Amino acid sequence: MLWSLIKIVLFVAVVGALAWGAGFLLESQGGVQVTLLGTEYSFGPLQSVIAVIVLLFAVWLLLKILTLLLAVWHFLNGDETALTRYFDRNRERKGFEALSEGLMALASGEGKVAMSKAAKADKYLNRPALTNLLTAQAAEMAGDRHKAEETYRKLVADEATRFVGVRGIMKQKLAEGDTETALQLAEKAFALKPKHEETGDVLLRLQAEKEDWAGARKTLSTKLKNGQLPRDVHKRRDAVLALSEARDVFAEGNDIEAREEAIEANRLSPDLIPAAVMAAQGYIGQKKPRYAARVLTKAWSVHPHPDLAAAYAAIEPDEKPAARIKRFGALTKSQPDHPETRMLQSELHIANEDFPAARRALGKLVEEDPTARSVTLMAAIERGEGASDTIVKGWLARALTVSRGPQWICDNCQHIHANWKPICENCKSFDTLAWKTPPMSEVAMPGGVQMLPLIVGASEDQAAGDDTGKIATRSDIEDVDLIVEDGEPRAEDDKQVSL
Repeated sequence: MLWSLIKIVLFVAVVGALAWGAGFLLESQGGVQVTLLGTEYSFGPLQSVIAVIVLLFAVWLLLKILTLLLAVWHFLNGDETALTRYFDRNRERKGFEALSEGLMALASGEGKVAMSKAAKADKYLNRPALTNLLTAQAAEMAGDRHKAEETYRKLVADEATRFVGVRGIMKQKLAEGDTETALQLAEKAFALKPKHEETGDVLLRLQAEKEDWAGARKTLSTKLKNGQLPRDVHKRRDAVLALSEARDVFAEGNDIEAREEAIEANRLSPDLIPAAVMAAQGYIGQKKPRYAARVLTKAWSVHPHPDLAAAYAAIEPDEKPAARIKRFGALTKSQPDHPETRMLQSELHIANEDFPAARRALGKLVEEDPTARSVTLMAAIERGEGASDTIVKGWLARALTVSRGPQWICDNCQHIHANWKPICENCKSFDTLAWKTPPMSEVAMPGGVQMLPLIVGASEDQAAGDDTGKIATRSDIEDVDLIVEDGEPRAEDDKQVSL
């Protein structure tokens, strides 16, 4: 309200001042005389002021017209002017609108729409780094691999977008199964940007698949320097690569170098079971049984495994069963309650034909955590104590229904492997195999398998005869093992201790 009153007062004051000035000029004497082409023009004071104002306006208008004509000349000549900037802003606005719509279409999974929007954006914008990237990704989504690769090659030509182009072509080659070309592109991309974590992982996986263990170890070291791997993970994976390299060297016949690589792998990761086994074999080959026993004992204290027991038995291959039981005490004392320790002790006592001790060593394992191996050991114990074929075959039938026990399983795809490998056979993941029990699944048989032990027992009752009181010999125990192998209830038949 006050501001409106002030504006009114100012307006009245200005009008009053102009009126006073006009009146003053009208009452004044004199004026301005102008002679033009022999004609004399006389102006009064007020007319002179008006003429000066009109003249100034005419000069200003003339200057504006000249500026406009000059701008039109520059526009026609191709120079940058306000007109060209206006049209450029208009084209840029349309281009960014098309680019935005293309990105939205790409995020929505509409590949063909994204390609058309990318083409429109490329028409209006002079920014190939943006439009080519959108075009390539849209072509990949639409299934036009030729267009995508062609566009990625354009990105490779520009130094600013070279990494994006190389990585894009690398992913295409991987999708096509051309791992040789993909490996070369991964090496180039990793050299361009060594801190890119995904590219490093791809390169490491491809090098491992090609069994380029030395190159993989260099890549792993680079990832560690760039802070992409924790130090403990680096040590574990470096041990896996060293172990794989040792296997290759051993296959080539260079035993000494293979032993050194295996010992180095065990030093890097003492809990890596295959590395401990191979290092122990290397020490055995060097006639250093104490070092081999130390390596295996340390690995057993971390993670008991049948391969460790087999390697421990190989230290003294010709010893008597009783002496073996005594020597294995140094191995099994670290984890006496572990299921693997119990089954190992039971096997040792079975080999010594001390079946009551084998039963005591096994304990309640067949009730609390039954596996095909523990149940099979129970069948051997029953046979050794003179049980009937009905009871023995009942235990063997039960071995078909319980868990197969721990196996080498990929943490990524859950694929089961017969032996440890650095790379999963199924999903090609690196260092993902773990020794663990797979999910239990029932054998597919009509009516299930719950009645299988009873059925086997019932069918054998009629044919058992006088076998109930028979005492088993060592050959009978071997027959039980043979039956188990034929029925395939055991998880790692080829990895048990040679007793």
